[in-house]
Amino acid sequence: MAETEAAMTERGRQLGASPTGRKQHLVLDVNGERVELLAPVHKTLLEVLREELDLTGTKHGCELGECGACAVLVDGEPILSCLALPIEYGAPEHRIVTVEGLAGAVPHPLQTAFAELGAAQCGYCTPGMLITAVALLDADPRPARATIVDALAGNICRCTGYVKIFKAVELASARMSG
Repeated sequence: MAETEAAMTERGRQLGASPTGRKQHLVLDVNGERVELLAPVHKTLLEVLREELDLTGTKHGCELGECGACAVLVDGEPILSCLALPIEYGAPEHRIVTVEGLAGAVPHPLQTAFAELGAAQCGYCTPGMLITAVALLDADPRPARATIVDALAGNICRCTGYVKIFKAVELASARMSG
């Protein structure tokens, strides 16, 4: 049975959509800050991060979840933000970290290792690589090369042969482990 317009409007309101159904009210925890905004209901988490919050480090790649350029951390796990709806990741239940959120007063050890070893050429894939590698090192501080290769398999780089990327993850791992 078809849902009435009034029922759809009420259901949308419960999910955070505005009465017109065109925008949704979002409360997100992004890089440790609580942000509130109205965003079009059709926008993905990637689009909200880039277009509404001006966090352009997360890259807009394939829009199919195949390249990894849009990876962000949600509760410590990498997700493909081009396939995610922002309303699913509201605060305070979830914490979103973009590449901009990796560095504090100093760059993250992975960022430093990538720069030192020239692991980025054009740099387009680098934010997704960094995010995925951070999640890996948080779960396994001393991963073997095969584990690194496997963890980064969903991140496509069109410029390099990946060797410098893998070496940068190994260098950061060694430095972070003491």
